[in-house]
Amino acid sequence: MSKLTEYTLEIYKADKRVKKADRYGKSKPGLRFYQVMDFDPVTKDYIETVAEQKRKLGFVVEVFETFVTRKNMMSGKEYQERYDTPYYCSPSSETFWSA
Repeated sequence: MSKLTEYTLEIYKADKRVKKADRYGKSKPGLRFYQVMDFDPVTKDYIETVAEQKRKLGFVVEVFETFVTRKNMMSGKEYQERYDTPYYCSPSSETFWSA
């Protein structure tokens, strides 16, 4: 039996018009951001099947575990944080604690 984990898929369309990363969005050079799909706890096999189906349709898919474990800089305690939290909003960074 596989471990159940929450996953997020970031889906992009190939687009050669995008020349540089979008500062405020998720577009990347050669890829235009299309969609984010969050999943309830599922197995790794299931999420790879879903990602492969999207790839067959011509999309570029990146798979992430939705939550990562980080250490609070001030207290030293570990906590769960969403993978795409900006560093300046994360208690694990110095910029979060400087005022």
